[in-house]
Amino acid sequence: MGNRRRRGRGRREPEHWVEAPSRPAPVRGPTPTPAREPDGGSRAERRRLARRVKRRRRTRRVGEVPLLVVVALCIALLLKTFLVQAFFIPSGSMEQTIRIGDRVLVDKLTPWFGSKVERGDVVVFKDPGGWLKGEATRPPRDPVVVKQVKEVLTFIGLLPSADEQDLIKRVIGVGGDTVTCCDTKGRITVNGAPLDEPYVNPGNAPSEIRFTVRVPEGRLFVMGDHRANSADSRFHLDEGFEGTIDEEGVVGEAVVIAWPYDHWRRLEQPATFLTVPDQARRGRRGARGRRGGTPVA
Repeated sequence: MGNRRRRGRGRREPEHWVEAPSRPAPVRGPTPTPAREPDGGSRAERRRLARRVKRRRRTRRVGEVPLLVVVALCIALLLKTFLVQAFFIPSGSMEQTIRIGDRVLVDKLTPWFGSKVERGDVVVFKDPGGWLKGEATRPPRDPVVVKQVKEVLTFIGLLPSADEQDLIKRVIGVGGDTVTCCDTKGRITVNGAPLDEPYVNPGNAPSEIRFTVRVPEGRLFVMGDHRANSADSRFHLDEGFEGTIDEEGVVGEAVVIAWPYDHWRRLEQPATFLTVPDQARRGRRGARGRRGGTPVA
């Protein structure tokens, strides 16, 4: 008995397990696997895309070239027409200041602002009629194709003019001036003031022709620096206006010898013209400002 009690007392009651309600498993379809191209195929696709982009860029650049060329030509033509134009010097009428073969840049802008041509200025002007026949010129000789290309480039202003009907001279007298050759020392005078002309070609006299000219208003009396080789106003004294040229025929003022480099220089008003009396006209230049620097021929 005792043993049974002892055994019964130590017996454990059976445990009762309660199962939790199970959740229904979600119904799932077959999991799609992402389609992946082999590594070789993806690289090939990238290469094709890169080539396509390069072709588009190349096509775009090729299409832009004609537009850029047209814009550049238009700018060059505008510069030639309104601002600056290059001129080729085929004769020696302005030696030693300007030599045969020099290229000079001509300012065409300042006349638009009402500036006037002044004594001592070197100007390019249209042939008044028959003046070029007296100029000893050396026109360049080029092959036919080269000549045509140069003509096109000259027209748009990318090359200097070599065969236009233009001349280049120095202004000695302006409207209202009296130009005379010569005083007792052989010097040309303007309004009675003698000119010291260091720019005249060495060995040349200021003039071998004697004259006295009263320059009409709106006209200019011009001479070349190579007095012995310049068919200038002195050689047309028997024509209308006594060899003077119309201010309206002036293309512009030569300001720089641009080529060749070893002959580069600015063309400024010589100091001798500052001594010529006529304060009214000289005051006119002050409105636009006198060119700076040491006056040289």
